Amino acid sequence: MTATLPAIGLDLSHLNAAQRAAVEFGVGSAAMDERRALLVIAGAGSGKTNMLAHRVAHLIAHGADPGRVLLLTFSRRAADEMVRRAMRLLAKSAGRAAPPVLPWAGTFHGVGARLLRDYAQRIGLGADFTIHDREDSADLMNLVRHELGFSARDKRFPLKGTCLGIYSAVVNTQADLATVLQATYPWCAEWADDLRQLFRHYVEAKQAQQVLDYDDLLLYWAQMVAEPVLAAELGERFSHILVDEYQDTNRLQATILLGLSPEGRGLTVVGDDAQAIYSFRGATVRNILDFPSHFPVPPHQVTLDRNYRSTQAILTAANAVIGQARERFTKDLWSERTSSQRPRIVSVRDEADQARYVAEQILARREDGIRLKSQAVLFRAGSHSARLEIELTRRNIPFVKFGGLKFLEAAHVKDVLAVLRWAQNPRDRVSGFRALQLLAGVGPKTAGRILDNVASAAPGAALLAEQPVPEGARAAWAEFSALVEMVGQSGANWPAPFEKVGQWYIVQLERLHEDAAIRQGDIVQLAQIAATYPSRERFLTELTLDPPEATSDQSGIPALDEDYLILSTIHSAKGQEWTAVSILNAVDGCIPSDLATGSAEEIEEERRLLYVAMTRARDTLDIVTPQRFYVTQQGGLGDRHLYGSRTRFIGNAMLPCFEQLAWPVPPEGQRGSPESKQAAVDLAQRMRDMWR
Repeated sequence: MTATLPAIGLDLSHLNAAQRAAVEFGVGSAAMDERRALLVIAGAGSGKTNMLAHRVAHLIAHGADPGRVLLLTFSRRAADEMVRRAMRLLAKSAGRAAPPVLPWAGTFHGVGARLLRDYAQRIGLGADFTIHDREDSADLMNLVRHELGFSARDKRFPLKGTCLGIYSAVVNTQADLATVLQATYPWCAEWADDLRQLFRHYVEAKQAQQVLDYDDLLLYWAQMVAEPVLAAELGERFSHILVDEYQDTNRLQATILLGLSPEGRGLTVVGDDAQAIYSFRGATVRNILDFPSHFPVPPHQVTLDRNYRSTQAILTAANAVIGQARERFTKDLWSERTSSQRPRIVSVRDEADQARYVAEQILARREDGIRLKSQAVLFRAGSHSARLEIELTRRNIPFVKFGGLKFLEAAHVKDVLAVLRWAQNPRDRVSGFRALQLLAGVGPKTAGRILDNVASAAPGAALLAEQPVPEGARAAWAEFSALVEMVGQSGANWPAPFEKVGQWYIVQLERLHEDAAIRQGDIVQLAQIAATYPSRERFLTELTLDPPEATSDQSGIPALDEDYLILSTIHSAKGQEWTAVSILNAVDGCIPSDLATGSAEEIEEERRLLYVAMTRARDTLDIVTPQRFYVTQQGGLGDRHLYGSRTRFIGNAMLPCFEQLAWPVPPEGQRGSPESKQAAVDLAQRMRDMWR
């Protein structure tokens, strides 16, 4: 049990009134308040993280046991930052250098994995279960798909990634299969019965191999809180539960929270319905909109609407956009940062002009002292920046595009982790299949035979050294089998097992990869990460659930440039901010995407996407609208040019919030000339003729 701090005074004088109200609610107040949940609607740039860190510190300063405070975020880094801030506040107030840490701060999936370890034997799991990442899960799905004969159908059956996507959507949205297929995968609807059979066998395979996928970490947790005895035990473990970014939770996560605290006692959720943009991951804005209706006593609500990021001119425009939402918590952001510079709507002829305009503005701002890193270009889909990337390269403007190859997707990283996972859990067929084929002379057939032998042997009776391998691979096999048996011993002092695997794998690199030297740097980095964890289980679990962003050779960050421009999809930009932001293709068909206008709910989320993009800007915001742009489709219309109209989310009534600009500006003698007027008439006629 972690020791509690004696009550100490925390300095809250620098918080604004709303932040302070959220921090202090239910602490030392009426008994009724202590039983009520707290809902904080935190607008963009409103100091949400600072407020939440202060609330954690304030609770602990007034006697809450840090070991019973559960803090849930959507990334491990966010949790670590929140804990650092809270501990710094406590240290400053208490006059002590090392206040207690928060052992239960992390992501939903990370905390879920820890709880499942604690309760494994009571819920039918082995203590040595392993956790698959998305690619491993897809490989297992594909193995089952092949065993059932679905890969040999004479009609196209969904591939492994699609099958896993459908399965994950059903689990996370808690919707039935038919609904998910109709809404998201209509072309797969004819396979509903086969998919149901596939998913049943996939679950059976996971259970037989004692592996969990990413979704199981929430699903098992939700099943635990559905059992009254377990729910009571879990609820008792935590006196306070605080959740960040609640608008990004899915139905399964909401079920977990309501199961832990059915009356709302000690529960704080923080979020912004206006920034709910992840429905493609299973998140639903309904969780935060419907939150007040879930409890016998309505939650206390605090709204953070003071923005510390953007100028008032930018906020006025953003408020106008989100103000048209069909359903929302009413909130208009305001700021003391005044500016006469309104955001600009820039009309350009086509994507080539859009690229030239954005590049020129980037360079001009750089000359004015705004570093490239302080500027960002945002877009709805990754393909929208293709023309701009060519222009930036031509002008020698270095850039980073978010969304590259993730660390755990790199082959050499997955190889090392496969050896560790298989050593921990010999029943993990996907990891074993990959690990075994790292040896020269061991192919799929040999690997399959070895895995069959291991699976059929009694626990602990499978002698790897005696497994049948080709004559030429015997020496390598003897070394490898000894390594796996040594690493698999539970008593091995971590990170020594990783060091042994890493040393073995580095020897294999020259044979497996041409760019061995570059990849070796990632293995060294992985060893450094491993050394920060107390055990193999914690390392494998947390690296799988919250991996580094990119590998050293694939990150896209220019190695020789100290400054670079940021290119990002809007989804990846959430939570970030820059001095200057340009938004590409702000036209119907791109924002909203023509693939996301099938329902009113989809259109509302597209509106929120534009709002999120606009509120990333501190001082300068350009919204670019090409009149003509090229789209790549695989539907009946194929690749084609479209004539664009300004996004429907910026109506004529909102135009006074913006400065309107046409680019390039025509020479003085051509402005308003009969020729230019005739060109405008011709363009309008062509746009009408498209629909004849």
